[in-house]
Amino acid sequence: MGLSDQAFEVTCPDCSGILKIDPVTRSVIAHTSAQRKKTFEDFGAAAKALKESDARRESLFAHSVQAEKNKDDLMAKRFAEAVKKAKESPLGERPMRDFDLE
Repeated sequence: MGLSDQAFEVTCPDCSGILKIDPVTRSVIAHTSAQRKKTFEDFGAAAKALKESDARRESLFAHSVQAEKNKDDLMAKRFAEAVKKAKESPLGERPMRDFDLE
């Protein structure tokens, strides 16, 4: 079962293009790009999608601004809870350090 000297074609798994492969050198010798689908059928649909993305971006920005405003209160509450938890837990005996032996 020897290799054929004729190049063969396969479909690229990444871009769905056609790759022409040389079996002797095992390399791609030609590439034909796949047809791209149109993102939008008309300018009206493109404009509508652009407005929707603008509205989504504004919503995300407003949410992040609100989160930043509440950040100080949230951190203060977390700190107060950590202090409360630290006061409730017993410290126990401190471990002996090498420095204490001198």
